[in-house]
Amino acid sequence: MRVAVDARELAGRPTGVGRYLAELLDRWGGSPDARRHEWRFYAHRPVSIPPALASSSVVIPGAGGTRWEQASLARALGRERPDVLFAPGYTAPLAAACPVALTIHDVSFAAHPEWFSFREGLRRRTLTAWSARRARLVITDSQFSRGEIARHIGIASKRIRVIPLGIRRPASNRNIERTPVILYVGSIFRRRHVDTLIDVFVNHVAHRVPGSRLEIVGENRMHPPGDPARALASCPAEIARRVTIRSYVDETTLGDLYQGASVFAFLSSYEGFGLTPLEALAAGLPPVVLDTPVAREVYGAAASYVADLRSPAPLADALTELLTAPQARRAVLAQADAVLARYDWNRAADATLRALEEAAGV
Repeated sequence: MRVAVDARELAGRPTGVGRYLAELLDRWGGSPDARRHEWRFYAHRPVSIPPALASSSVVIPGAGGTRWEQASLARALGRERPDVLFAPGYTAPLAAACPVALTIHDVSFAAHPEWFSFREGLRRRTLTAWSARRARLVITDSQFSRGEIARHIGIASKRIRVIPLGIRRPASNRNIERTPVILYVGSIFRRRHVDTLIDVFVNHVAHRVPGSRLEIVGENRMHPPGDPARALASCPAEIARRVTIRSYVDETTLGDLYQGASVFAFLSSYEGFGLTPLEALAAGLPPVVLDTPVAREVYGAAASYVADLRSPAPLADALTELLTAPQARRAVLAQADAVLARYDWNRAADATLRALEEAAGV
């Protein structure tokens, strides 16, 4: 089977879709089943591919956006005529000269168009819907997203394959000295309520837990544009200094943050999956999450749930308890192994490869 892969998300600093694709490629590089196929990777800049898997890489100059995808990539596929195209990031060339296996991680742009600018929301809704209807099959990360794709895009459930993501476990979490740090990792969208997290920390938790700190790592993608740290402008300087906000850190620094913090906060009201709380859990870090159907599906009993953000008290209480009460931390972490066992990149890679073979008719 000749597999084409849209690999543009591997260029630059991979986050989100790029990390998803990189994990699959890493596992396929060590898989005899994957290596028996011929792979060809397309991107707008040079990208790193596991040597064992890289039959060839093709750089198609351009910006790597919609025009590149719909015109430049489509022409290259027309020349090469692969057996299947794997499009890991929501959209694919509508004129692709081959079957398409398309991954859609969530449909927030359709379920909540108010979270996007008119132009960006329209582009995402239109291209994702057209791409999904054109695809031989659609891959997604959770049963929740499968239902959302079927409802908002109109794709029959039988064409959607649910393949949960995997997690990377640290070598060891033993004998780690935790500090009273609350950690958030992920792009900053309004639906993730990072501004609320900061506000509750500076006005409630910081006073109740001396020496506690808040670490935020993620690019600000709020729409309408906003400053999640606006609460810091009116709080005492001593409190403001206990909040650190960074748009990006390298993997080593990120690992250190996971290993040294005490609580992970991820207050998203809409996700297709939500990977970072699982990564935190694997590092021995109990997550506090908003109580949503997808959170219950993905994290099960291995999380502390906050039902409502309209009052600061439930969130402040949950964070304070996990910062100060070892028995509360142990109760959450006791459920971790059973939950984490459901998420394995080797299984995800094997299932995704089978989906590609199905789409190609192999």
